[in-house]
Amino acid sequence: MPTYSAVVLPQSASYVKDGILEVSAEDRARTIINWEKTKGELIPLQFPRGNHLRAGDYIQITELSLILQVVAKAEQVLTITAADSKALLRAAYHLGNRHVPLEINSSWLRLHPDPVIEKMLLDMDVTITPEIVPFMPESGAYQHHH
Repeated sequence: MPTYSAVVLPQSASYVKDGILEVSAEDRARTIINWEKTKGELIPLQFPRGNHLRAGDYIQITELSLILQVVAKAEQVLTITAADSKALLRAAYHLGNRHVPLEINSSWLRLHPDPVIEKMLLDMDVTITPEIVPFMPESGAYQHHH
């Protein structure tokens, strides 16, 4: 099966999409991603090394002249909330010390389930809610986009 080259298009333009590429947070950082063109038909897409896709990006499959929009796939996560901002900030601090991929909002934190991390959080004054939602963690201080 051939692998097709894919590139991220500039965000400054508008595009007409030919389809969507629905991918998890982990897969958005991969060099090769499988696109399910139709049910059961997977097409491997190869991105330049160091690429990191974000929800809302548009990509072009070079050989097929197709444009796809990247959509964050719903996945199993833990959403952390707290009665006060200090408890939420404390949880964010401890998660950051463990280099946990984390989505940050002013009123909640979101991360992949991990029993060790969950136990640590249970000892803090936070509420843990399992959910299935799109996960869009911060890309990190040393990563850049495109």
